[in-house]
Amino acid sequence: MASITNIQELSKNHDIEKQSNNMEVEQNLEVLIVDYSKRAQWLRAAVLGANDGLLSTSSLMMGIGAIHQDSKSMILTGIAGLVAGACSMAIGEFVSVYSQYDIEMSQLKRENATELFEEKKKKLPSPLQAAGASAFAFAIGAIVPLLGAAFVKDYHVRLGVMVAVVSLALLGFGGLSAYLGKAPFVKSSLRVLIGGWLAMGITFGFTKLVGVTGLYG
Repeated sequence: MASITNIQELSKNHDIEKQSNNMEVEQNLEVLIVDYSKRAQWLRAAVLGANDGLLSTSSLMMGIGAIHQDSKSMILTGIAGLVAGACSMAIGEFVSVYSQYDIEMSQLKRENATELFEEKKKKLPSPLQAAGASAFAFAIGAIVPLLGAAFVKDYHVRLGVMVAVVSLALLGFGGLSAYLGKAPFVKSSLRVLIGGWLAMGITFGFTKLVGVTGLYG
């Protein structure tokens, strides 16, 4: 009887240990899934920020290029667009993430989980990091058209080079967004490219129209 009881206790302890190990594995898997999910969100946000910087800066430069053919005006406009856009993105992201941070902190305080408070607090998003990442991503995208126009003196060649460089970057960002979002590669890339062409074309055409009609100057 004693041996049977011992066997039953050993079996019971083994089952408990097995369940504990399974729970630890499941918890580790959940942590990994959450970490990868957060990384994917950050990467996608960075790509979208870079795409915004690329498109808004190139459109501004095309717009000013419609009425001023010198490279200095285009480059100065691009630099102004880069700085203003990066600041705008940083401030917007800071306010947005700080609001999320306040909400999650209030939730943690309501839960009264004092033993896990500091650990969970460390996992909350950092408003400053988010603001810096957003500004940096925008600046990376904005640099592309600036580099495309900086070293070309001829007006028409400069416009052509800038459109070509921006088009390649749009295809790249569109493809990367499609990969991160598990979307069709070609369709997503072409959608971003055509959208970029429309933005640059409309800005160039409208600014040219304003210049021709005499409303400018």
